[in-house]
Amino acid sequence: MMAIARREATIVLGPKARKALGKILELLGDPALLSITALATRLDINASTITRLAQNLGYDGFGAFQRVLLSATMTPPGSFYSRQAETALGAKGTPSLGQAARLCHENQANIDRFVESFDAENFDDAVNLITKAPRVAVHGIRQFHSLVSFLVYGLKMIRSDISLLDSNALGVAEDIAAMSKGDVLISASCAPYSNVVAETVRAAHEKGLSTISLTDSPSSPLVDYSKVALFVPHETSFISNSMATFIVAAECLINGCATALSENAKTALSERDRMIKRLSIEQ
Repeated sequence: MMAIARREATIVLGPKARKALGKILELLGDPALLSITALATRLDINASTITRLAQNLGYDGFGAFQRVLLSATMTPPGSFYSRQAETALGAKGTPSLGQAARLCHENQANIDRFVESFDAENFDDAVNLITKAPRVAVHGIRQFHSLVSFLVYGLKMIRSDISLLDSNALGVAEDIAAMSKGDVLISASCAPYSNVVAETVRAAHEKGLSTISLTDSPSSPLVDYSKVALFVPHETSFISNSMATFIVAAECLINGCATALSENAKTALSERDRMIKRLSIEQ
């Protein structure tokens, strides 16, 4: 899906087929995938369109495509926050230890999936972009503001030219306009995606900036305009998007950049410690 979206694949899909593929990826784990008729009804397209899509992707037919789709796990789409709340609040009457254990185990499973699907080449590309760029800006809103603030804090420990996009509320457009070709924008969002974040990635790409996305799926709208995309599983019974694995991914990225910068990172961390001591910030 990423390669097709970026026109890097030998497979070429028209707008209608791409839209259908995106919707199918969002249905992973849904009962509608159990039959081509049910899937066609859900997508409001002809079954023959799905068959042609499967063949264009290199499968013999829908059956082979279906087996791959059914092997993946993802909750079906719908009203995201209401669905998450139903899952979490459905635990009413369950001992607090049981609820906490469930959520913790779900996050542990997400971290395991993150490691199992870790794309080292993709990750190294992200590290290389961040460490070589003249300037790096990081963008995320609402719940993801906490993640991007953490990422800025961590990266700023090892290099100075890191900023939070629109940190002073003077405007995303102004911050992007001040950046130059070769600078890097890191953006973070997952389903249900923030339109402003996706549109900012697109604008940055069109301006010639290198873009990195922390997101959840190859069908994410951030992927089409990202030079590198890092995928993070987040499905849990938490009432909203779970941030635990995203924080772990950010820590990995910070450590990876520190390792790549090596002596420069050591010097920066040493100077940071010196100033903390000089200003008596810590006991």
